[in-house]
Amino acid sequence: MTTAIVLAAGRGSRLDRYTNHLPKALVRIGGRSLLDWNLRALEAAGVGSVVVVGGYRAETLARAGVEIVVARDWESAGPFASLLAARPSRFDEPFLVVYGDCVHHADNLGRVLAHDADIAVAGDRAWRTLWNERHDEPLLDAETYRHRDGALVAIGSRASSDADVEAQFAGLLRFSPAGWCSVEQMIARSRDVPFDTTSLLAALLDHGTPIADVPIHGRWAEVDSAHDLRLYRSRLHASTSWLHDWRASRGDTPCR
Repeated sequence: MTTAIVLAAGRGSRLDRYTNHLPKALVRIGGRSLLDWNLRALEAAGVGSVVVVGGYRAETLARAGVEIVVARDWESAGPFASLLAARPSRFDEPFLVVYGDCVHHADNLGRVLAHDADIAVAGDRAWRTLWNERHDEPLLDAETYRHRDGALVAIGSRASSDADVEAQFAGLLRFSPAGWCSVEQMIARSRDVPFDTTSLLAALLDHGTPIADVPIHGRWAEVDSAHDLRLYRSRLHASTSWLHDWRASRGDTPCR
Protein backbone atom coordinates (compact mmCIF):
# COMPACT_ATOMS: atom_id res chain seq x y z
CA MET A 1 0.00 0.00 0.00
CA THR A 2 1.30 3.43 -0.94
CA THR A 3 1.56 5.99 1.84
CA ALA A 4 1.38 9.74 1.21
CA ILE A 5 3.56 12.04 3.28
CA VAL A 6 2.26 15.62 3.36
CA LEU A 7 4.93 18.15 4.36
CA ALA A 8 3.02 20.75 6.36
CA ALA A 9 5.40 22.00 9.05
CA GLY A 10 5.78 25.59 7.89
CA ARG A 11 3.98 28.67 9.12
CA GLY A 12 4.12 30.62 5.87
CA SER A 13 5.13 34.07 7.07
CA ARG A 14 4.49 35.62 3.63
CA LEU A 15 0.81 34.86 4.09
CA ASP A 16 0.68 37.59 6.75
CA ARG A 17 -2.48 37.53 8.90
CA TYR A 18 -3.75 34.30 7.35
CA THR A 19 -1.23 32.28 9.34
CA ASN A 20 -1.23 34.19 12.62
CA HIS A 21 -2.95 31.30 14.36
CA LEU A 22 -2.92 28.45 11.84
CA PRO A 23 -0.20 26.68 9.83
CA LYS A 24 0.12 27.41 6.14
CA ALA A 25 -1.52 24.10 5.19
CA LEU A 26 -4.77 25.19 6.86
CA VAL A 27 -5.24 28.37 4.85
CA ARG A 28 -8.62 28.12 3.13
CA ILE A 29 -9.27 28.56 -0.55
CA GLY A 30 -12.22 27.46 -2.66
CA GLY A 31 -14.15 26.34 0.41
CA ARG A 32 -11.50 24.04 1.95
CA SER A 33 -8.09 24.25 3.56
CA LEU A 34 -5.04 23.28 1.49
CA LEU A 35 -4.71 20.17 3.66
CA ASP A 36 -8.31 19.12 3.12
CA TRP A 37 -7.97 19.60 -0.64
CA ASN A 38 -4.91 17.34 -0.52
CA LEU A 39 -6.66 14.70 1.55
CA ARG A 40 -9.62 14.74 -0.84
CA ALA A 41 -7.35 14.30 -3.88
CA LEU A 42 -5.35 11.53 -2.19
CA GLU A 43 -8.52 9.62 -1.41
CA ALA A 44 -9.71 10.02 -5.00
CA ALA A 45 -6.33 8.73 -6.21
CA GLY A 46 -6.70 5.62 -4.06
CA VAL A 47 -4.15 6.49 -1.37
CA GLY A 48 -5.40 5.07 1.91
CA SER A 49 -2.56 5.88 4.32
CA VAL A 50 -1.61 9.50 4.99
CA VAL A 51 1.05 10.96 7.27
CA VAL A 52 1.08 14.72 7.82
CA VAL A 53 4.34 16.20 9.09
CA GLY A 54 3.59 19.27 11.16
CA GLY A 55 5.56 21.90 13.04
CA TYR A 56 3.89 25.27 13.62
CA ARG A 57 0.60 24.71 15.47
CA ALA A 58 0.82 21.02 14.58
CA GLU A 59 -2.13 20.14 16.83
CA THR A 60 -4.49 21.96 14.48
CA LEU A 61 -3.64 19.58 11.62
CA ALA A 62 -5.40 16.59 13.22
CA ARG A 63 -7.83 14.82 10.91
CA ALA A 64 -9.65 11.50 11.24
CA GLY A 65 -7.58 8.61 9.91
CA VAL A 66 -4.46 10.73 9.45
CA GLU A 67 -1.22 10.22 11.37
CA ILE A 68 0.44 13.42 12.60
CA VAL A 69 4.21 13.51 13.04
CA VAL A 70 5.90 16.61 14.47
CA ALA A 71 9.21 17.68 12.95
CA ARG A 72 11.73 18.94 15.47
CA ASP A 73 13.40 22.29 14.72
CA TRP A 74 10.88 22.81 11.92
CA GLU A 75 11.58 26.56 11.77
CA SER A 76 15.17 26.12 10.62
CA ALA A 77 15.48 22.54 9.37
CA GLY A 78 13.57 22.73 6.09
CA PRO A 79 11.34 20.40 4.05
CA PHE A 80 13.84 17.55 3.79
CA ALA A 81 14.09 17.34 7.59
CA SER A 82 10.29 17.16 7.66
CA LEU A 83 10.46 14.19 5.32
CA LEU A 84 13.03 12.49 7.55
CA ALA A 85 10.69 13.01 10.51
CA ALA A 86 8.29 10.54 8.88
CA ARG A 87 10.70 7.63 9.54
CA PRO A 88 11.03 4.70 9.81
CA SER A 89 8.79 1.84 8.65
CA ARG A 90 6.77 3.64 5.97
CA PHE A 91 9.93 4.01 3.87
CA ASP A 92 9.87 0.22 3.40
CA GLU A 93 7.03 0.65 0.87
CA PRO A 94 6.47 3.07 -2.03
CA PHE A 95 5.43 6.51 -0.83
CA LEU A 96 4.23 9.77 -2.30
CA VAL A 97 5.50 13.14 -1.07
CA VAL A 98 3.14 16.12 -1.33
CA TYR A 99 4.07 19.67 -0.38
CA GLY A 100 1.48 20.99 2.05
CA ASP A 101 1.38 24.43 0.41
CA CYS A 102 0.49 22.92 -2.98
CA VAL A 103 -2.88 21.58 -4.07
CA HIS A 104 -3.36 19.07 -6.89
CA HIS A 105 -6.09 17.46 -8.88
CA ALA A 106 -6.20 13.70 -8.25
CA ASP A 107 -5.18 13.06 -11.86
CA ASN A 108 -1.77 14.61 -11.18
CA LEU A 109 -1.33 12.34 -8.17
CA GLY A 110 -2.39 9.36 -10.25
CA ARG A 111 0.20 10.06 -12.96
CA VAL A 112 3.01 10.07 -10.42
CA LEU A 113 1.67 7.05 -8.52
CA ALA A 114 1.41 5.04 -11.74
CA HIS A 115 5.03 5.57 -12.73
CA ASP A 116 7.27 2.56 -12.15
CA ALA A 117 10.53 4.50 -11.67
CA ASP A 118 12.24 4.35 -8.29
CA ILE A 119 12.07 8.15 -8.09
CA ALA A 120 9.47 10.08 -10.08
CA VAL A 121 8.92 13.86 -10.06
CA ALA A 122 5.98 15.91 -11.39
CA GLY A 123 6.99 18.74 -13.70
CA ASP A 124 4.36 21.23 -14.88
CA ARG A 125 4.73 22.03 -18.57
CA ALA A 126 2.22 24.87 -18.21
CA TRP A 127 4.16 26.56 -15.42
CA ARG A 128 4.63 29.83 -17.29
CA THR A 129 0.88 30.44 -17.41
CA LEU A 130 0.71 30.26 -13.61
CA TRP A 131 3.96 32.11 -12.90
CA ASN A 132 2.98 34.99 -15.20
CA GLU A 133 -0.03 35.59 -12.97
CA ARG A 134 1.90 35.19 -9.73
CA HIS A 135 5.03 37.22 -10.46
CA ASP A 136 5.95 40.39 -12.31
CA GLU A 137 9.21 38.74 -13.38
CA PRO A 138 8.60 34.96 -13.44
CA LEU A 139 12.22 33.94 -14.09
CA LEU A 140 13.32 35.57 -10.84
CA ASP A 141 11.22 33.01 -8.93
CA ALA A 142 11.30 29.95 -11.21
CA GLU A 143 13.96 27.28 -10.73
CA THR A 144 15.65 25.28 -13.45
CA TYR A 145 13.93 22.12 -14.58
CA ARG A 146 15.20 20.27 -17.63
CA HIS A 147 14.30 16.82 -18.88
CA ARG A 148 15.32 14.45 -21.65
CA ASP A 149 13.65 11.26 -22.88
CA GLY A 150 11.50 10.95 -19.77
CA ALA A 151 14.35 11.60 -17.34
CA LEU A 152 15.04 14.63 -15.17
CA VAL A 153 18.47 16.06 -15.98
CA ALA A 154 18.58 19.33 -13.99
CA ILE A 155 16.59 20.98 -11.20
CA GLY A 156 16.72 23.60 -8.50
CA SER A 157 19.17 26.25 -9.70
CA ARG A 158 18.46 29.86 -10.54
CA ALA A 159 17.19 30.19 -14.09
CA SER A 160 18.96 32.59 -16.45
CA SER A 161 16.61 32.12 -19.42
CA ASP A 162 13.41 30.36 -20.46
CA ALA A 163 15.53 27.54 -21.89
CA ASP A 164 16.50 26.58 -18.33
CA VAL A 165 12.86 26.05 -17.32
CA GLU A 166 11.22 23.37 -19.44
CA ALA A 167 8.80 22.70 -16.58
CA GLN A 168 8.45 23.61 -12.91
CA PHE A 169 8.63 21.24 -9.93
CA ALA A 170 5.07 20.92 -8.64
CA GLY A 171 5.74 19.81 -5.06
CA LEU A 172 4.87 16.20 -5.87
CA LEU A 173 7.12 13.14 -6.12
CA ARG A 174 7.23 9.40 -5.47
CA PHE A 175 9.88 7.07 -4.04
CA SER A 176 10.08 3.30 -4.17
CA PRO A 177 12.02 1.58 -1.36
CA ALA A 178 14.99 1.30 -3.73
CA GLY A 179 14.66 5.00 -4.56
CA TRP A 180 14.75 5.92 -0.90
CA CYS A 181 17.76 3.63 -0.43
CA SER A 182 19.52 5.81 -3.01
CA VAL A 183 18.72 8.84 -0.86
CA GLU A 184 20.18 7.22 2.26
CA GLN A 185 23.32 6.16 0.38
CA MET A 186 23.79 9.66 -0.99
CA ILE A 187 23.39 11.21 2.46
CA ALA A 188 25.93 8.75 3.92
CA ARG A 189 28.47 9.87 1.31
CA SER A 190 27.80 13.58 1.68
CA ARG A 191 28.80 16.09 4.33
CA ASP A 192 25.79 18.32 3.74
CA VAL A 193 22.19 17.27 4.29
CA PRO A 194 19.91 18.93 1.67
CA PHE A 195 17.60 21.66 2.94
CA ASP A 196 14.72 21.16 0.53
CA THR A 197 13.47 18.63 -1.99
CA THR A 198 14.88 20.26 -5.12
CA SER A 199 18.31 20.36 -3.45
CA LEU A 200 17.90 16.67 -2.65
CA LEU A 201 16.95 15.85 -6.24
CA ALA A 202 19.85 17.90 -7.62
CA ALA A 203 22.27 16.09 -5.31
CA LEU A 204 20.88 12.72 -6.44
CA LEU A 205 21.41 13.70 -10.08
CA ASP A 206 24.99 14.74 -9.27
CA HIS A 207 25.53 11.25 -7.82
CA GLY A 208 24.21 9.64 -11.00
CA THR A 209 20.86 8.51 -9.59
CA PRO A 210 18.19 8.29 -12.30
CA ILE A 211 15.01 10.31 -11.70
CA ALA A 212 11.93 10.08 -13.90
CA ASP A 213 10.19 13.22 -15.14
CA VAL A 214 6.39 12.92 -15.04
CA PRO A 215 4.73 15.62 -17.18
CA ILE A 216 1.64 17.36 -15.89
CA HIS A 217 -0.23 20.25 -17.49
CA GLY A 218 -1.68 22.57 -14.86
CA ARG A 219 -4.44 21.52 -12.43
CA TRP A 220 -2.37 22.44 -9.38
CA ALA A 221 -1.26 25.56 -7.53
CA GLU A 222 1.31 26.65 -4.97
CA VAL A 223 0.25 29.06 -2.22
CA ASP A 224 3.35 30.97 -1.20
CA SER A 225 2.04 34.44 -0.41
CA ALA A 226 -1.03 36.50 0.36
CA HIS A 227 -0.93 37.61 -3.27
CA ASP A 228 -1.20 33.97 -4.40
CA LEU A 229 -4.19 33.48 -2.14
CA ARG A 230 -6.03 36.51 -3.48
CA LEU A 231 -5.20 35.55 -7.06
CA TYR A 232 -6.50 31.99 -6.74
CA ARG A 233 -9.66 33.05 -4.95
CA SER A 234 -10.36 35.46 -7.78
CA ARG A 235 -9.65 32.79 -10.42
CA LEU A 236 -11.91 30.22 -8.77
CA HIS A 237 -14.77 32.72 -8.68
CA ALA A 238 -14.38 33.77 -12.32
CA SER A 239 -16.77 32.47 -14.97
CA THR A 240 -13.95 31.51 -17.35
CA SER A 241 -12.07 28.22 -17.09
CA TRP A 242 -8.59 28.22 -15.57
CA LEU A 243 -5.85 25.77 -16.56
CA HIS A 244 -4.58 25.46 -12.98
CA ASP A 245 -7.95 24.78 -11.35
CA TRP A 246 -7.27 21.72 -9.18
CA ARG A 247 -10.84 20.94 -8.19
CA ALA A 248 -12.60 17.67 -9.06
CA SER A 249 -14.16 19.06 -12.22
CA ARG A 250 -13.39 22.12 -14.30
CA GLY A 251 -17.12 22.78 -14.22
CA ASP A 252 -17.44 22.81 -10.44
CA THR A 253 -19.54 25.63 -9.05
CA PRO A 254 -17.17 28.18 -7.49
CA CYS A 255 -17.44 28.33 -3.71
CA ARG A 256 -16.08 30.64 -1.06
